[in-house]
Amino acid sequence: MGRGWKIAIGILVALAVLIGVNALVTGAETKPAEVTVPGGRIVSLPGGDLQVVERGPRDGSPIVLLHCFTCAIDWWDGMMPRLQRRHRVVAVDLLGHGGSEKPESGYTIENQADLVAQALGRLGVRDAEVVGHSLGGPVAVALAEQSPQLVDRLVLIDSRSSREDEGDLGLLANLAFAPVIGEALWRIKPDFAVRQGLEVAFAPGYEVPDAFVEDVKRMTFSAYDTSANDDYTEETSLAERVAATGKPLFVIMGSEEQIIDDPRAALASYREAVPDARSELIEGAGHSPNVEMPALTATLVLSFAGQEKPANRGKEATAVQDGMQNRQAVRGRP
Repeated sequence: MGRGWKIAIGILVALAVLIGVNALVTGAETKPAEVTVPGGRIVSLPGGDLQVVERGPRDGSPIVLLHCFTCAIDWWDGMMPRLQRRHRVVAVDLLGHGGSEKPESGYTIENQADLVAQALGRLGVRDAEVVGHSLGGPVAVALAEQSPQLVDRLVLIDSRSSREDEGDLGLLANLAFAPVIGEALWRIKPDFAVRQGLEVAFAPGYEVPDAFVEDVKRMTFSAYDTSANDDYTEETSLAERVAATGKPLFVIMGSEEQIIDDPRAALASYREAVPDARSELIEGAGHSPNVEMPALTATLVLSFAGQEKPANRGKEATAVQDGMQNRQAVRGRP
């Protein structure tokens, strides 16, 4: 073997070692909570400290805002001024996002919901209209399942009901989840690549704000890689889970969705599971109407806050819950 080949092999071995070390270091990275937005405060919790923002009158009926994957509290900035006029508005950075703590683990939907419940308990919030955008949707539903006294009604913004609704996230996003390659890309990610990856969260042509790029860069790879798990809706769709809670539901989606394969079909699946659910398709908006069309989205959220609950909702929810338990029992039989 010639000297040139030995050098080349040595370089490749060194690169492989460096990539492996990078994967270990990047995967184990953690970050403490910090205030990243005006008015933010840190709520210290046993499972991880969360950043929250409170606005509006303390005696106003509460609205809780839960953001999307790789997002943060600032994704609600366009809606907050309208919501806080008469409502007590609480926006939460989910674990691993924004200014909240970023541990190595703890990013399941159920754990995120439990931490949100603890934070709301510390703040004295209950019977809230809980608004979840994308990833925030299943967290909101899990919150209603685990702590029903905290949730009066649910608004889901562009949250898919099951895997069947999922579209293509794009090459960059898919590579970022690949073992070893993902860690390497995370370490060297330039702003333009982050911005390009975020473009699918909006209608084509929407200009991604610089602040949203910074939200992604604040995350650790562990938070990024494990927050996107979809085990929560593996056996039971989000629509069925909502039906079982008995909570009034409003589903909002953008017509120019690039993440959910068919937003009209997704809305129909929610209405099928929850016949009295409200639904709205916002023309011209993509996956994030709360950012793209905040005034309209805020108006819809406010209109739902004042809507009365259907009188027969409790009986229907009990029937759906019984049906879910029967199906789970059948799955468990040998």
